[in-house]
Amino acid sequence: MGFSRILRPSCLSLSFLILLSFSLNLHCSTGSETISLGRPLSGNQTLISPQGNFALGFFTPGGSSSSGRHYIGIWYNKLPDQTIVWVANRDRPVSDPTRSSLNLSRDGNLALLDESGNTVWSTNSTSMVSNSTAAAVLLDNGNFVLRADVENSSSTIWESFDHPTDHWLPGGKIGYNKISNAKQILASWRSPLNPAPSQFTLGPSQNGSSHELLWNGSQMYWTSGVWNGRIFSLVPELQLNYYVTNMTRISNDKDDYFTYDSAVPSAFTRFVVESSGQLKQYVWGRNFTSWTLFWTRPTQQCQVYAFCGVASICNLQDEPLCVCIDGFGPKHQRDWDLSDHSGGCVRKTPLNCTNNAVGEVDKFRTLPNMQYPSNPESWPGGNLQECESLCLANCSCDAFAYDNGCLIWKRDHMFNLQQLLEAERVGKDIHVRVASSEIPSIEDNSAVKKRKKHTRTVLIVVAATVGSGFVTLSAAGLLLLVILWRRSNNASAAAAADDKYEPRDDNSLSFFNYKELKTATKNFSEKLGEGGFGAVYKGTLPNSTLIAVKQLKSLQQSEKQFMAEVKTIGTIQHINLVRLRGFSVESSKRFLVYEYMPNGSLESLLFHQTTATTLSWRFRYQIAAGSARGLAYLHEDCRDCIIHCDIKPDNILLDSEYNPKVADLGLAKIFGREFSRVLTTMRGTRGYLAPEWISGEAITPKADVFSYGMLLCEIISGRRNTDSSEVDSYFPFELASAVSRGGDVASLLDDKLEGNADMEEVGRACRVACWCIQDNEKDRPTMRQVVQILDGVCEVNTPAVPRFLERYAEGSSAATMNYLQGMSSSKE
Repeated sequence: MGFSRILRPSCLSLSFLILLSFSLNLHCSTGSETISLGRPLSGNQTLISPQGNFALGFFTPGGSSSSGRHYIGIWYNKLPDQTIVWVANRDRPVSDPTRSSLNLSRDGNLALLDESGNTVWSTNSTSMVSNSTAAAVLLDNGNFVLRADVENSSSTIWESFDHPTDHWLPGGKIGYNKISNAKQILASWRSPLNPAPSQFTLGPSQNGSSHELLWNGSQMYWTSGVWNGRIFSLVPELQLNYYVTNMTRISNDKDDYFTYDSAVPSAFTRFVVESSGQLKQYVWGRNFTSWTLFWTRPTQQCQVYAFCGVASICNLQDEPLCVCIDGFGPKHQRDWDLSDHSGGCVRKTPLNCTNNAVGEVDKFRTLPNMQYPSNPESWPGGNLQECESLCLANCSCDAFAYDNGCLIWKRDHMFNLQQLLEAERVGKDIHVRVASSEIPSIEDNSAVKKRKKHTRTVLIVVAATVGSGFVTLSAAGLLLLVILWRRSNNASAAAAADDKYEPRDDNSLSFFNYKELKTATKNFSEKLGEGGFGAVYKGTLPNSTLIAVKQLKSLQQSEKQFMAEVKTIGTIQHINLVRLRGFSVESSKRFLVYEYMPNGSLESLLFHQTTATTLSWRFRYQIAAGSARGLAYLHEDCRDCIIHCDIKPDNILLDSEYNPKVADLGLAKIFGREFSRVLTTMRGTRGYLAPEWISGEAITPKADVFSYGMLLCEIISGRRNTDSSEVDSYFPFELASAVSRGGDVASLLDDKLEGNADMEEVGRACRVACWCIQDNEKDRPTMRQVVQILDGVCEVNTPAVPRFLERYAEGSSAATMNYLQGMSSSKE
């Protein structure tokens, strides 16, 4: 059973709709409710849907009327941000909306006339209608319909849902018309400021059983997989999408299309093919202040076919994402500046292919550690030199690579060239053909590039010295080595400056020397705690900022631990993740410097406080929800998915307002979003390990979900899950049994709270905890779903007792409890 079956939408929130009704409308509603013969729409007039959800009128992309490009579009009327969901004249703008109009013509069609009276867009319907009763109406689902009789909803002769642009709204269609063979597809905007259709489209496959993202109408780069009547085979997460319901394929004599409904009446949801070429789902729910990204495919921008255009490099580790190959420049600079890379890059200097004069023969620029462009041609060749000669002998050859034979890319075929992480060295070299005159300008005239080349050489030497483990470090790890190398080269200057602390930028990762930390911690005199990798000390910087300094011990393990934390947490920021302020490396000493958390760890407050200082339910629920938000960010919002791997009360720290901060990412596992799961050695802490850790299966973020469920059990009960040696008094089993039979959740609450709690929240937390510790990971929610449930966006049904708890309940021996509570911590 998938988790989607446990969710049901919450009731319509009148307060949410009232709140939205006070939101800023971007156009004056001076038009009528319909467009009919003699009653056109012009200027700043808008057509508003009956309940005010949507508006239709003239708009300008980006809101700047000075651009002189105006379009007829539909947008959400009650939201402060103007989000366009449909455009009529998307490739034929008008220059003056006050002298242009959307009319019902005498032939029964809607037509947009420009200032000269020319038709720039029309519905082109062949149905003959009576002008006296016909009218166009905007519906509350965002569908713009033309009816032969305005009072008869079954008399629709044309509708915008049959002609989508880039959005798929609830009730909309993706498919095709069997009579006209016209497809209902989504085509993205060319750029955020240009609604003209791009080469990225989403539409049905040839047999209509799946959805495909295509480039140029033919090159597929993502597919949903086949529809099985319930979900698409390659989108199993559709089961967990609690904003979507009734996903259905409609097939009859006239149509074959997919449609869906919104599952949460108090929230807006939409699918859109963005100018990035990615299919995304956004949600705007109760108390939201902006659109929230809920789902994306492909997950990585560089997976979108030809996103950067021809002769361009896609680099996920750098900004801007797309750069032309050295010796090339954007074909259309203005479009490139607007993030429209479809024109790609062209050579700055023509090739000297036919000129065989000495010194003027074309040369090759080597691009290291690349993912090859798509669709190479294979030519015979025994070595690199043979491949180079073959390419030089063919004027249409733009690039080559040697990979057990020659791979050749001909002119205008270098799509999807991607720069991979230098530290990983999993890519290959590709040799791009350039005019000989380009070589000096590429390689010799830049002192900066010379320094970079020298830096890379030093890094290779350093990496070889410290061991093969550094080969797998990410760019953040390499940056650290650069800092260390530069610092060692300037040791005497650094020593002279040791006595003076200079304030760092609050948003940057700082390098501290050992003397600074020794002074800040008063010679490491105030220990805050100690874990498996070292002790943590309280410190104060010269500007009075409090810090927590973690000194890593056991050099054999701490080097990897140190680099893992720096590259993981040093580059991410979230209100519910502890902030890494900086680090220190000096001889064999390794320190990590964090923001100071005055209320310590959740572990100390739950298990080591007296009744007089018991953590209240309000703060417990706040901590549970905030911790879930931090994990959801790691799992879904970072560039790479990060699995924490060690969620427990010790690693939830609390600031002065008891806001939780997920800490200690030293065991975290990072993997690209193209992988659905990762195989790793066991890591974590006894009592919080998911069953898949113990069985040796490859893990997913759902391993963190299980640990979070165990953590939530302890937040509710105020006692450790590992306290009991018998199954029937093991709290997760008590909780699951009580929840499954609809028992009184008040009996599950920490006795120290004396019943002072919001029982609706307690019940919700108990059900969420039970769902999180299901032994089948497919039955567990995602952390984002946990957040939404705890926030009250969705209600959650009653879960069953996890099967592994039922099995162990049949024989409650100490041996089975030891297995149930997991093996001891094991580190990679």
